[in-house]
Amino acid sequence: MSSRRAFLRTVACAMPVPLWAWDPRGLPDTAPRARYWVSGASAGADCSACHLQPGTLDRGHSHQRSTVFCQLCAQRCTIKSGETGRCRARMNVGGELRSLVYGRPLAVHVDPIEKKPFYHFLPGSAAFSLGTSGCPLRCKFCQNWQLSQSSPGDYDVAYTTHTQIVDEARRRAAPVVAFTYNEPTTFIEYALDIAALARRRGLRSVMISCGFMNERPLADLCGALDAIKIDLKGFSEDFYANVSGAALAPVLRSIKQVHQAGVHLEIVNLVVPTLNDADASMRALADWVMGELGPDVPLHFTRFHPDYQLLNLPPTPIATLERARAMAMDRGVRYVYVGNVPGHAGNHTYCPGCKAAVIKRQDFFVVESNLKNGRCGACGRAIAGVWV
Repeated sequence: MSSRRAFLRTVACAMPVPLWAWDPRGLPDTAPRARYWVSGASAGADCSACHLQPGTLDRGHSHQRSTVFCQLCAQRCTIKSGETGRCRARMNVGGELRSLVYGRPLAVHVDPIEKKPFYHFLPGSAAFSLGTSGCPLRCKFCQNWQLSQSSPGDYDVAYTTHTQIVDEARRRAAPVVAFTYNEPTTFIEYALDIAALARRRGLRSVMISCGFMNERPLADLCGALDAIKIDLKGFSEDFYANVSGAALAPVLRSIKQVHQAGVHLEIVNLVVPTLNDADASMRALADWVMGELGPDVPLHFTRFHPDYQLLNLPPTPIATLERARAMAMDRGVRYVYVGNVPGHAGNHTYCPGCKAAVIKRQDFFVVESNLKNGRCGACGRAIAGVWV
């Protein structure tokens, strides 16, 4: 199987139609019904689900009965018949919302779980990883834009059942199935079916997400998944609006919801020069993590490399990442990492008590472990995480 980077180079060169001229190519005819939506024709529909702002409900309002209101992510798209939502992955077909990406993975690969990155969840494990097309965000720095910013009709993809995914994960001896590469919220129906079967067959399931979903879908994901990594892309509404086409508040809400549900959580902040790398912003992010989640949620400050629409910016200076890590640790966060810098000492996991290195990493691989039953091998202190 080719590497994910080689695959992305291939599809980037072979994209058959521009995104603005997307033709779904008959997909809606076979696409399954999506979850998490209402319409004007829904029996017993809660009008407040669509009319969120005070004063938008009045007795003279006339519903377009074929229009649907997607309740999956915080974009809350109102979708007319024949159109897709902002994620491009869900289409209104005659008044019914359908998933155009169910069973249609574009990227399938076995990765080290550290690549996601998960540093406190089954370190050293292989993760059978898959993603489709689509994303509700428009991040200008996206590393996987060939997938996330594509549409289901852009590629001719063979249908793959959830059973086939789990069977292949077991055949590849991967104890973890990872939903990743694009935003997994867009293929939530597929992910939930895979995760349910994987759990019955003794596998764990994890998600790498932007966190821009609504409460009810996220509650279902929390019940099905064993770990969630959320990209907290910056700590200002302006950054989210101008660089990601989204909003910060729903992401913070999602992070707290995952933590409160007891699902293993890790947070990544991609530090982009001149856009979200101010000391005040990184201090505020660390203070929020410490105040809302406590000291034991792993926090990764990751190096930016020029890609997609931000080719004009340089890679993040390593000193900036080191400063962010030091600020977070000074504020009490116990497990803080420097990401995308191979060989850096900030890739290792240290005991917050005696400061001994309990897990050493090189690139995305564990090269040494001094954990014993989840405890520091030197002093015996418990290290937060899922180790077995």
